[in-house]
Amino acid sequence: MAQEFPLPDVGEGLTEAEIVSWKVKPGDTVTVNQVLVEIETAKSLVELPSPFAGTVTELLFEEGATVEVGAPIIRVASSGGTIELQAPSEGDVVGEVADPKASAAAEEAEEAEKPGAVLVGYGSKGGHTTTRRRRPGAVATTVEGATADGARASAGRRTTSASPMPIIAKPPIRKLAKDLDVDISTITGTGLGGEIVREDVVRQAGQASVFRNFETPAWPQEREERIPVKGVRKAIASAMVSSAFSAPHVSVFTDVNATRTMEFVKRLKESTDFAGVRVSPLLVMAKAVIWAVRRNPTVNSTWTDKEIIVHHYVNLGIAAATPRGLIVPNVKDAQNLSLRELAQGLEQLTITARDGKTTPADMANGTITITNLGSFGMDTGTPILNPGEVGIVALGAIKQKPWVIDGEVRPAWVTTVSAAFDHRVVDGDVASRFTADLASVIEEPALLLD
Repeated sequence: MAQEFPLPDVGEGLTEAEIVSWKVKPGDTVTVNQVLVEIETAKSLVELPSPFAGTVTELLFEEGATVEVGAPIIRVASSGGTIELQAPSEGDVVGEVADPKASAAAEEAEEAEKPGAVLVGYGSKGGHTTTRRRRPGAVATTVEGATADGARASAGRRTTSASPMPIIAKPPIRKLAKDLDVDISTITGTGLGGEIVREDVVRQAGQASVFRNFETPAWPQEREERIPVKGVRKAIASAMVSSAFSAPHVSVFTDVNATRTMEFVKRLKESTDFAGVRVSPLLVMAKAVIWAVRRNPTVNSTWTDKEIIVHHYVNLGIAAATPRGLIVPNVKDAQNLSLRELAQGLEQLTITARDGKTTPADMANGTITITNLGSFGMDTGTPILNPGEVGIVALGAIKQKPWVIDGEVRPAWVTTVSAAFDHRVVDGDVASRFTADLASVIEEPALLLD
């Protein structure tokens, strides 16, 4: 019996989505939770898993087509009994089925994944350590891919010493390496048994990009390229126009001697308490923002036509440049995190964004944002507010420059801290005090102990 799979609302009030790529074709046999298609919404890429097993008979839309929610996108001839399909409601997960065997396999695959990589249709186990539960719309990891790759990894570990060292990496990690143009065979895995994990791929990509930046591509043969405005790019454009022309922006700048921040970061990197955790000046800036917000609470607000909502918590957004465009995921309740926990939260945001797995829930309800212009070698800039927020901070590149100390010119690590505010909420004196507080922490991180 042929069944149709309608495009679901993946938990973000979706009305339509674009078919990016089909993962199956007519004649293919599919299993429960096997990824059928990758779609692009206005916020993220989402892989849709199959809620039933059978044989694909027809793909109802071509790649690149825009489809309304509820419209059938694929027909599958069921190999078993009829399974009723229904759109997921709030709190449900896409593709949930009552299949004990599949559930057991999913739990085994989930256990092998890093925190945050939840199998669609099964959710997290009770003992799984993760900061937040995946919301509807989280990207799927297929049961079959994970278990099959685990079998290959086990087989690889049984190879003789004369055989080449096997590459132990799950399918999502291999895809990430491919997307970042990283040769996975050159990576040394830091996971259990030498397994390559996301952090290994991201680290390798960062090192390789330094050399790739020197390459200049040839001019394309086509004189022009036309890129449709849709998906994430359309959402970014709409948000930026709305922010720029609805909120009166005001910006302030200050140069800062960041020498002690650089020394502090070096000590953290050498500390056993921060072993295995990525530490950078961005961590100090993040902690500085949280500290400065406590002293200047109105910069952590939302403007409405009737009232100003001052948030007594910090959902700290980090502007992230990804291959799909700018996104701003945020660390929820960052004010409650230790320095190490905050470092882990920032690292996870970066890895998830570069992996293309940032969910709408990760980007929702931000209260204030940091953009790290220094990662691109820029000294400063005038950032545009993230919609719904009244403050954004920019951290420039930290470079060695001449600096006058006690009347003498000495070399120092110098950066420029800039910030933009919604002048309807934040007056000039508050903007200046807040930015001065940020500079104080960058100059003397010991203030974080306050």
